[in-house]
Amino acid sequence: MVDQPHLHRSAEIEDLAHLTQEDINKPLVDNKQKSKQALIIVDIQNDYFPGGKWTLNGMDAAADNAARLISAARSTDDLIVHVRHEFPTSDAPFFAQGSVGVQIHSKVQNREDEHVIVKNHINAFRDTKLKEILDRNGIRNLIICGAMSHMCIDAITRAAHDFGYNCIVIHDACASRDLEFNGIRIPAEYVHASFMAALEFAYAKTISTQEFLKQQKFQD
Repeated sequence: MVDQPHLHRSAEIEDLAHLTQEDINKPLVDNKQKSKQALIIVDIQNDYFPGGKWTLNGMDAAADNAARLISAARSTDDLIVHVRHEFPTSDAPFFAQGSVGVQIHSKVQNREDEHVIVKNHINAFRDTKLKEILDRNGIRNLIICGAMSHMCIDAITRAAHDFGYNCIVIHDACASRDLEFNGIRIPAEYVHASFMAALEFAYAKTISTQEFLKQQKFQD
């Protein structure tokens, strides 16, 4: 009788052995997606809207523009990634686990076949699979929108640029809120404009929704 060679499980097979049902249903590689462009929608969640725990200035208008971007991306099978923030502690000021406020707003609700990244930090790349998803799909260009302009939009754009991605921030699909520093009140529109200007200086191209859709040859 001929001895059979000893079979070794490859690293790929070992990885498959640890897949969850969610991983199986939502593969990291999207077979239909051919573009090297991805739309990232950051933290457009209920608590940022009127009646929520942390209302932003112009959130409804920003979400309406984000919805237009989502519609365009779906029509061309671009990769779409929704980012949702959760605070892991029970004393969260907003975006508390299990709350209505933490849910993605209905205007930009994800489809079942679209990736949803849940983060616990300002930077959406930190302790998440965001970069892995982007790289496995060959993504080089990121279209970024969401909230808040001065926090998570700023953080993801700077991090993405440092990772080597080309970034476009859709400025009228982002929202901010009034801030205060050293006794000085800073209106939301000034906060937003300051951070957009800083990003445009070295980290990203900033553009309006209408201009972006026109360049992409979408008319709505």
